[in-house]
Amino acid sequence: MSLNEHSMQALSWRKLYLSRAKLKASSRTSALLSGFAMVAMVEVQLDADHDYPQGLLIAFSACTTVLVAVHLFALMISTCILPNIEAVSNVHNLNSVKESPHERMHRHIELAWAFSTVIGTLLFLAEVVLLCWVKFLPLKKKTDNTPQSNSSSITSGQAAAIASTSIMVPFGLIFIVFAVHFYRSLVSHKTDRQFQELNELAEFARLQDQLDHRGDAVTSAVTNFA
Repeated sequence: MSLNEHSMQALSWRKLYLSRAKLKASSRTSALLSGFAMVAMVEVQLDADHDYPQGLLIAFSACTTVLVAVHLFALMISTCILPNIEAVSNVHNLNSVKESPHERMHRHIELAWAFSTVIGTLLFLAEVVLLCWVKFLPLKKKTDNTPQSNSSSITSGQAAAIASTSIMVPFGLIFIVFAVHFYRSLVSHKTDRQFQELNELAEFARLQDQLDHRGDAVTSAVTNFA
């Protein structure tokens, strides 16, 4: 096996292990967050005497449904592709990497990774905020009849929901900034790595050509001497 083929095969194995790690992380994250969302939907207790805003209930129901659908879609992709990659990675044969579907299904793997770690996490943050509003909004002050309580129109439930929102919104913005920065850093790292590998392949090809020329020169010299 030449140096060029050996480098390409090592690159293929790195891609296979990276795809397997992404699918495992996506499946674990999606199963966990979708389970939490379903528990939140089932366990939340709505106050029948309270007049909830219609937009709040619609937003909570839609966010929960989309959250579960996104994570289940990522989980389905991981469940379908991961066994095939695991079967190939467990075979101790260098040529078995060609049988793995990670190259052909690369877009699906990246889609599952994005749905699980980026879109699904943002929806889960929104789910927490909406759950706080649905849970705490019906709460009233115990001293509604006192003169001091009449001076403020914000109830204790609204104050708790506003507090959770004021905490989660900056955290969500920080998460978006971190995700963009991490993605750009990862793309830059991949680009630098690819340039480095191309340079190494070019260097290997140059060395191989030099060895071939030297071998031809030695062969010619021996032939002429004979």
